[in-house]
Amino acid sequence: MMLAEQTQIETIALTPAAANAVQDLLAKRELEGYALRVYIKGGGCSGYQYGMALDNNFREQDLVTDCFGVKVVVDEVSIDYMRGATIDFVEDVMGSGFKVENPNAVSSCGCGSSFRTQDGDASQEGGSCSSCH
Repeated sequence: MMLAEQTQIETIALTPAAANAVQDLLAKRELEGYALRVYIKGGGCSGYQYGMALDNNFREQDLVTDCFGVKVVVDEVSIDYMRGATIDFVEDVMGSGFKVENPNAVSSCGCGSSFRTQDGDASQEGGSCSSCH
């Protein structure tokens, strides 16, 4: 059963830059046995928001995989919205942070922290958040 779960989540990927950023955070905070939990939640100007946390509280229903030495954990609901997504870590003149490229998003906020899917609420199309200005 675990093999099926790993195959299912392998469509979410970290870039080497994102994996290095997570490993640096884990080392700086001395967090042994922690993983990067990736999830979605309702809200944001486009309908859903991405969330990420360093976590060591895994549930039986969680889907777990390894990307460049970083354990990635996703709950069974979030995977449906993030299948095929790639998480990168970018640094530019505006700052640094994680960026999600999600093929399931039909629109997203200018700051990239929220998105809408095909079956999302069309009434929330467009809009902006305070991070976009």
